[in-house]
Amino acid sequence: MKVIITALVHPELSTREIAHQITDNQKWFISESSVYRILKVQGLVTSPACNVMEAADESKDKTTHIHQQWQTDFTYFKIIGWGWNYLATVMDDYSRFIVTWELCKRMDSTNVSRVVEKAMRIS
Repeated sequence: MKVIITALVHPELSTREIAHQITDNQKWFISESSVYRILKVQGLVTSPACNVMEAADESKDKTTHIHQQWQTDFTYFKIIGWGWNYLATVMDDYSRFIVTWELCKRMDSTNVSRVVEKAMRIS
């Protein structure tokens, strides 16, 4: 009942935000998935206010030679004893070769710029 009341009092909140609201303010834990299930049964779950786009099976702009297009990615993982880290990579789209990579403590614009500039110096 607390979930339904909270959702009705705060209609602007998502199911995740409702779960946090209840946990933080009412001092009892409930998971986001439980909030979703309860609200779904009551017909209180609304569809997201966005257009969902599906990924294409393949790129429409095919690369024909190396260094025509690069892809960048940050993958995060926890290293025991070190904490959370981010693996920044720059990969050539055509050859699938990793042009450069770096292990970073943060995922921010400074690290992104440094890794891309490093790739540009190498190529």
